[in-house]
Amino acid sequence: MLYSVIYSVFVVSVALCQRSPTISYISQEQIKNIGENVDLTCTVQYVDQYPVQWTHMGKSRDSEGVPISVGSSMILKDSRFKTSFDPAKSSYTLSIKDIQETDNGYYRCQISVSITQKVMAEVELQLRQPPIIFDNSTRSLIVTETQSVTLECYAGGHPQPTISWRRDHNAVLPTGGSIYRGNKLPIKSVSKDHRGTYYCVADNGVGRGARRNIAVEVQFAPVVTAARKRVGQAMQYDMDLECKVEAYPPPAIVWYKDDVPITNNQHYEVSHFTTSDEITFSKIRVITVEKRQYGIYVCRAANILGQSDDKIHLFETIIPMCPPACGPSN
Repeated sequence: MLYSVIYSVFVVSVALCQRSPTISYISQEQIKNIGENVDLTCTVQYVDQYPVQWTHMGKSRDSEGVPISVGSSMILKDSRFKTSFDPAKSSYTLSIKDIQETDNGYYRCQISVSITQKVMAEVELQLRQPPIIFDNSTRSLIVTETQSVTLECYAGGHPQPTISWRRDHNAVLPTGGSIYRGNKLPIKSVSKDHRGTYYCVADNGVGRGARRNIAVEVQFAPVVTAARKRVGQAMQYDMDLECKVEAYPPPAIVWYKDDVPITNNQHYEVSHFTTSDEITFSKIRVITVEKRQYGIYVCRAANILGQSDDKIHLFETIIPMCPPACGPSN
């Protein structure tokens, strides 16, 4: 009977000594800023003579990883990394100072029981990173009026950035409103009013965010508008006739009188003033108006998408119109 009791105690003692090593705790996911410090803790049980190792796996858990430490001894020769052991808690703590972008990824706490048997647990270290707008985002766009297009914007960072769209001077977006959220900004049935600068803004609360300017050029047929449809001037005085031309690509602009093109000479002076890629002001000065110069003038503009014109009636008056001249031309 006594032998049986002694044998049972021996079996229980051996069984307790042979309990398998376990990891009872490992730090939860850590989210840090670049330059901060972090402590990763791994609490183990029944390790005895088994080595406990920290390994940086990077972004891939399937990689071999970079060994950092075994027990309390460092393998990685980097002063930013330090390992410590707390015997009271049976825990191994990996400390990292001045976190860098390359420290991102998974860290594995591993107990090597044998060549084929390993006990392991992992904790992920994620770094907050300011947004970066990717190169596959739209940079600029040239589209013909009435077409439908989509502006695209993609960004990375941690946390994942949100994308919003705006227009220059907070102009209304084609979707309505001054702000639109999402990676894609659809523009249906493009009109000339949709041309201009669009802003893709990526923000995740880290840093100042990122922004890309997207120039949208809309090709459209000319639209010609006369500043004044009827203009009066007395004989022997100069008079200016002016029209505004909106078009893209830039058009050819020609003035006509009685279906005859007007060129610079002693009777007429033609000039153009461009304020943007799409807007040109054209002016013709009728020099020392004579009787035969009264009548209908046509300002006509044409590009590859079409043409347009508007008419101005120059009529005779008794009293001179000033400006452009308040006295007879010399």
